Amino acid sequence: MLYLKDSTEDYLVAGKTLPPWLAALSAVATNNSGYMFIGMIGLTYTTGLSSIWLMIGWICGDLLGSLLVLRPLRKASAHRRVQSFSGLLGDWWGQDYRQLARLSALIMVPFLAAYAGAQFSAGSKALQVAFGWGETTGALIGAGMVLVYSFSGGIRASVWTDAAQSMVMLVAMALLMWIGYQQFAGLQDVLTALRDVEPGYMHWFPEGGLLDRSLFVLGWVFGGLGVLGQPHIVIRFMSFAPPNHVHTVRLYYYSWFTLFYGATIVVGLLARILLPDTAQFDAELALPTLAQQLLPGAMVGLILAALFAATMSTADSLVLSCSAAVSRDLLPRRYATLLASRVATAVVLLIALVIALTDNQTVFQLVLMAWGLLGTAFAPLLITFSLGGRPTERGAVLMVCLGPLVFLLWRAMGLGGVVYEILPGILAGLLVYPLVKNLGAAEPLEATQ
Repeated sequence: MLYLKDSTEDYLVAGKTLPPWLAALSAVATNNSGYMFIGMIGLTYTTGLSSIWLMIGWICGDLLGSLLVLRPLRKASAHRRVQSFSGLLGDWWGQDYRQLARLSALIMVPFLAAYAGAQFSAGSKALQVAFGWGETTGALIGAGMVLVYSFSGGIRASVWTDAAQSMVMLVAMALLMWIGYQQFAGLQDVLTALRDVEPGYMHWFPEGGLLDRSLFVLGWVFGGLGVLGQPHIVIRFMSFAPPNHVHTVRLYYYSWFTLFYGATIVVGLLARILLPDTAQFDAELALPTLAQQLLPGAMVGLILAALFAATMSTADSLVLSCSAAVSRDLLPRRYATLLASRVATAVVLLIALVIALTDNQTVFQLVLMAWGLLGTAFAPLLITFSLGGRPTERGAVLMVCLGPLVFLLWRAMGLGGVVYEILPGILAGLLVYPLVKNLGAAEPLEATQ
């Protein structure tokens, strides 16, 4: 049942009372955003069947992260009065690492704002195809919608809309797959058309030797593991009750995740043989373009509503995570009020809108950049905490800083084509822990029961 409370805790973490199924559907809808509808379909349209390894690697990495962290994470959040992701990092064992919490918040805000900007960009692409509007109009509409229902109910309003949006997203993809398939005489006709696209389009693996292929898949496993560094997703796993219903959360989360991810690949393949591939065609517009060509007006509206819902379900979560970081961990504690949280929401939303209107990267590139930087910053520390590691504050700060630095250096050296930059970044953060765990004076810590 939806109810609202005029409190900061309810605005930011829903009082930590979300039903497990609701937390799971909200988390998976937030995870599968414009990146899937726009970026993943566009990538499959361009590269072919080998994109399936992004799905396999990503889900395996996500599951590994869940098995390592989800139960300790929920227990830690239940025992600590924290209302933000960065606050949890600073108080996991009851140690009150204020500098770590502030640094984490400072890292989160620009990266999450860039991530939110990618969602507004994805939503504007849908409206651009549907109505011929400019990108500015679509981004402004999306930002306005997020502002209204974030102000009205905070994360509680966000998770309920996420759950509804997740159903619309799945129905829309199933509909488009079915209608697309009906354009052919049968499965064999589809497969023949796909093989004729271009040499190698239906190869299971990308080009290269065994080492290249292994690094390609392993990079995406670490991409999935990077979910541990995404505050807008982790905050949902901090908020469900009772804390011991981890298996229920996993069942809902991974069932929906697998179905939807698989559907995006099928739609991307169908789009390639139903839409002309020209030098002027933007592959990230494949979904809305395909819907317009195949479906009557009402059904096109459903597809575009699903796409827009996907982008908004992530954008509002990102913005609220930023506002939690600002109001709870960057501002002095006397300003940690509901009003401060709402003002922070509006400011972060404005930053995200500016990024959406000025950045010329594709949605796919922008999401992977923000996801990788957040994953390399926080996943190593969360894994370390969950396995019982207790670095000093200085050591934890170094772990948080080293991962993104390695990510950016790897990218600057042009090695992103060898393996996704998140892999060396996360490994660097994990491997440095034995060297920094005693860096600085460590006080005795009380373990979470």
